[in-house]
Formats: sequence, structure tokens, C-alpha cells
Amino acid sequence: MKKITLFLFITFSQITFCAPKITETEKLFATCKVWGFLKYYHPKAASGEINWDKELLEKLPKIEKAQTKEEFSLLLENWIDDLGPVKEIAPIPAPKDVELFDKNFDLSWFNNNLFSKKLSKKLKFIEENRFQSNEEFEPGFDGLKMTKNYFDLDYNNKDSRILMLFAYWNLIEYYFPYKYVMDQKWDLSLEQSLPSIADAKNEADFYLALKKLTSKLNDSHVETPIYGPTVYRSLNHFPAAGKIIDDKLVITEILGDSLAEADNIKIGTVITKINGKTIKELIEQNRDLVCASNEAKLLDKVVYRILSTDQNNVSVEFLKDGKYEIKNMIWHDYHDSHRNEFKKGAVKPKEKFKLLDNNVGYVNMGVIKPKNIPDMIDALKSTKAIVFDMRNYPNGTWKEISDFLNAEEKKFCDYTEPYLNYPGKYKWVDGRKCGFNNKDNYKGKAIVLLNEKSLSQSEWTAMCFQTAGNTTIIGSQTAGTDGNAVDLDFKGFHTRYTGLGVYYPDRRETQRIGIVPDIEVKPTIKGIQEGKDEVLDRALLFIETGK
Repeated sequence: MKKITLFLFITFSQITFCAPKITETEKLFATCKVWGFLKYYHPKAASGEINWDKELLEKLPKIEKAQTKEEFSLLLENWIDDLGPVKEIAPIPAPKDVELFDKNFDLSWFNNNLFSKKLSKKLKFIEENRFQSNEEFEPGFDGLKMTKNYFDLDYNNKDSRILMLFAYWNLIEYYFPYKYVMDQKWDLSLEQSLPSIADAKNEADFYLALKKLTSKLNDSHVETPIYGPTVYRSLNHFPAAGKIIDDKLVITEILGDSLAEADNIKIGTVITKINGKTIKELIEQNRDLVCASNEAKLLDKVVYRILSTDQNNVSVEFLKDGKYEIKNMIWHDYHDSHRNEFKKGAVKPKEKFKLLDNNVGYVNMGVIKPKNIPDMIDALKSTKAIVFDMRNYPNGTWKEISDFLNAEEKKFCDYTEPYLNYPGKYKWVDGRKCGFNNKDNYKGKAIVLLNEKSLSQSEWTAMCFQTAGNTTIIGSQTAGTDGNAVDLDFKGFHTRYTGLGVYYPDRRETQRIGIVPDIEVKPTIKGIQEGKDEVLDRALLFIETGK
């Protein structure tokens, strides 16, 4: 009898010893997926009947102690059971007159190899008997549910950091319409970020990890991105802004004129290195800290990071007349580096519209407002062409101008929006129309100038103007982010993401692609130094020659 008992003890010990242990990252990854799914699908969690954040914080210590996948899976099973029974309502009828968009939807992870068959069945049952919402998807929609919970989190606390990561990651998982066009699978981004989030030594480490995570959205609406306000305000800046051309940074705008003059900084000045690093090296150094839909917008966004630093003394290498010159500069805080002392009181307001040579009109879409449109039409209606410069952000003038351009009503876009009764799925929504039956519509050529600074409303408005039939797009790739921007403000940082999918009426994509120019033109270093607007010049040539 003793021999049998000893044999059983040894056998059990060997089985226990040999049971494969699971890593913390594996446990947190699976927990994040389950917690987020239950947050949006389980009737008690999705309805707000229970404090789902508190539930996670209470479970995290137990999850940390789980050693094997059997222990871990049982813990999740018991968690679901403790929520109480889910009423069986399946089959839930398919929505009438709704066309679903499923490219973002994937619940195949239910069959995770860490999960028991019993747990996988429970998750599937909850999907089939999911919470049915009466909420409409509107501008104020809060996918996080009770955002106020996140203002008091202590990011020096590991569990608080994990909660914030879980909440943000699942918001994107279920309510970001362009998840399917990310360069990297969102699951992989979670897996990569978990160790740095869990092991962060302080808030600065935490912010850095989240910056890298948000960059994976490939969405130009995402501001770069999450930042600690103390760090942000303490940065020093170069007294000018610029554009990256051929791996060089060319100055295009003076921000602090007295400081720029002191170091002989002018429009067209070329920077090749900062603190010994080439512009190409600085781009790569910051690539994971900038979120952009495409390379054109990334190069635009990264300029700010390259021209700002926490240092005061900065070594800058310039290229002039084929020769390199290194200057040791003092960079200043935002207030001083952006102060145009010489121009104070002498800056002329930008013209909203004007008549150029050869009977060509010009409209600055970043300045003109709806109230100015009647005067613009009156002044430019007899021109042979109008150039709408949209290398900026318009002021909601799309309807008034498209009514002027179009001879009839036309649809210019369709949308996808979250289908709230099946989180992760989207539905097609009939888009916007512009124009009306107008025999007095504009008969000349409409030219739209675009570049990487043309973002969101600029791109959407360009789509609108394209319906006129006499519209030509000239310039370069736009920011590639179309749809409404959803702002998220938490303790110590701010970010945003695109909430609606925007497509042409034939359902061609715009996200990451942008508005494709009919004639591609990019500024050159030589052109900037000579004070030319090469994109506008190309538009004027097209107006005269048709080529």
C-alpha cells in the first residue's frame, strides 16, 4: 500500500513539475482579449451593471499567480461564471436593410491554445447571446465606456498601467474602422507592448511604450501621440519649420525671426545633420514614435520631433553652396522660438481669394469661410479656371463651393460605422451628396492643389469637388486619413483616432492612400530657395496648355 501511495505521489509530482508554465505576456495577452470581449459582449459588463475595470484590477493578482494553462483557463472560466448566467436569446436575427462590413471582425482567438474547450464554448455562447444595445453611434459615442475612470489612475502602479493598456487596445480592436489596413496585426502590437507596459519603471517609460503602440495604427489623425505635459512644455525648438526633401531638411517657414536672423536661418536653408545624426538617421530614430497613414505624412510629422529637443545647446550641420558648415546653436522654449518680433503688427492677413493673371482665380481654402463664398463666386464666376489651394485645412466650405461647381446633385462618399449590436463589425452607411440642379454652375476648370498637409476634411472636400467633372487634382500624396477624429483625454496625456470609415461611392478606399493626384508635383530644394511655388506653377501651366 505504501509503495502504491509513493508511486502515485511521484507520478503526480512529475506531472505537476512537467506541466508547461505560461509566461506573464501570454497570460496578459489572453486576459486582455477576454476582458475586452466581455466588456462589449457580456450583458452585465456591456450594460454597465458592474464596474468592469474594478473586476480586472481584482483579478490581476490571481492571474499573476497562475502557473499553468489549466490554472489560468479555470480562473477565466470561474470569472465568467461569477458574472451569472447569460440569457439565451440566440439566434439573434440579422439586421434588416443593413449591409455589414466584416474586414475588421475576427473572434477566431476563442480557440487560443491556453483555453480549455469549456472556456472556448462559454465565449462562443456569449457571442451568440451578446448584449443588444439601444445606443446610436453618434459624435459623442464613448467606446471606452465611462472615460472618467481613467483620470485618477496611478501609472507608477503596474495594474493601473495594464488596465489603461487593456482599455485603449480594446477600444481600437472593436471601434477603429481601419484596423484591417494597419501594417502590423493589432494582436502583435499588443504582444510587443505588454512587457514594456508591465515593466515600466515610471510614467515616462509608460508614455514611451504607449507612443510606440499608437504609432502602429497607421492613422494620421493620431497625434504624436500620448505625451506627458511636463515633458512637452520643457522642449526647446529650432526657430523655423521645414520640409524633408531627399533626406535633407529644408526650411520653409520662419517661426522666430530674430533668433533665425541671428544664425542666418532663411527660407531655403538646408539642414543635413543635428547633433551628429543625419536627417535619415533621425527619421528612423523617430519612426516608432510618429503615427502616420503613409510615408508622405510621416515625413511631415517627424519634422517637429527633429526640430525639438530637451537640450539647450544643439549642433546643427548646414549645407550651403555645396559646402557643409556646423553651428553650435542655442534652441529656446516654444514661446521664444515661435515669436516673430520683427513682424509684430506688420503681418498682412492672407487673401481669401484673388484674381491671377490670364483670368485665373485663386482661393485659399485654409482661410476662406462660408460667409465669404458669395463674394468669391461673384468675383471669380467668369474666370476660365479657379485654383482651390487645399494644402491646408478648410473651414467647412464644401457645400457652398460644390453647389457652385456642380450642375446636378451627386454623391461623393460612403461611410462605414460601428455596428453596436455586434462589436467589431461595421455597417455601410449612405454617404453625403453635394450640388443641386444648377444651370448656372461654374463652367471653367476647377483645379485642387493637395499635398501631405491635406488631411481629413481637406481630403473629404477634395472628393466632393471631384464630382463636378471638370476637376483636376494637382500635387502629391495626401495624409490618407479620412473620417471624424475621436479625441481621448486621460490623466497626463491626449490622443485621438479616426472613428468613421470613408470611401468613394464605388467603395474605393481613401485611408492610407489619400486623394491620388491627376498630376503629381513635389517641391524641390532649388524651387524653395528661389521662392517658387512649383505646385501652383504646374497648375497654371495645365490651365494654359491642358497638359
